[in-house]
Amino acid sequence: MTQPPVAFTPPIGVDGAPLLVLGPSLGTSTILWEDVVPALAAHYRVTAWDLPGHGGAKPATEPFTVGEVADAVAAGIGEFDGPALYAGVSFGGAVGLELLLRHPGLVSGAATVCSSPRFGDPANWTDRAAQVRTQGTGSLIVGAAQRWFAPGSIERRPVLAGRLLHSLRDADDASYALCCEALAQYDVTARLGEIEVPVLAVFGEHDEVSPEAHASTIAAGVRDGRTARIDGASHLAPAEFPDEVARALLDFFGGAR
Repeated sequence: MTQPPVAFTPPIGVDGAPLLVLGPSLGTSTILWEDVVPALAAHYRVTAWDLPGHGGAKPATEPFTVGEVADAVAAGIGEFDGPALYAGVSFGGAVGLELLLRHPGLVSGAATVCSSPRFGDPANWTDRAAQVRTQGTGSLIVGAAQRWFAPGSIERRPVLAGRLLHSLRDADDASYALCCEALAQYDVTARLGEIEVPVLAVFGEHDEVSPEAHASTIAAGVRDGRTARIDGASHLAPAEFPDEVARALLDFFGGAR
């Protein structure tokens, strides 16, 4: 099987500094992180990547697992000078945990942002995959807006919120469905204790997809874990409160290097 297609942005930031890799949530793209990047790029070389069929990545043509996406990301990291630091949102956070499990030594510190060791009932993901295959990702926009953004977030940041919802609409339907089916199979809860590098589990105050309990499970399960709360945020904390997310990551990675 060929690796699922992902696409990296060119690194920006401080020459010779540690590489910091940023991962997306399902249905978004690298624009999720664009207001956080300037603060991070003042200290690191920063790159972000897109899921199959999202943003700049080619569509997927066959099924894959979250672990296999992590393998593709690991191959991309290998093109840069490593090891890397890593932060990912939701699906991207799941990829981060799989990176730590499947590629020990490649990542020296990781943050899961609004993410989980398991994303609920697998049937919900297979149902969503079926919906997208018949109705397209546009059928998800209303529900996504409700899950992604806390009350008032869209009104505070209407342009970015609109661009993120457009990224969902523009995602390749088949690739999105395959991502859903990958999440249906994903569960690393029992393996968290194998992760030795420092892990920060960031959660949004209003996030119902990956609530505080999920962040606490990650932090308690790994050997060196902690949590951080983003007040007022829901599931897309880097878009809703970029300054606060940047501060949490800089505080954490300053100790993880």
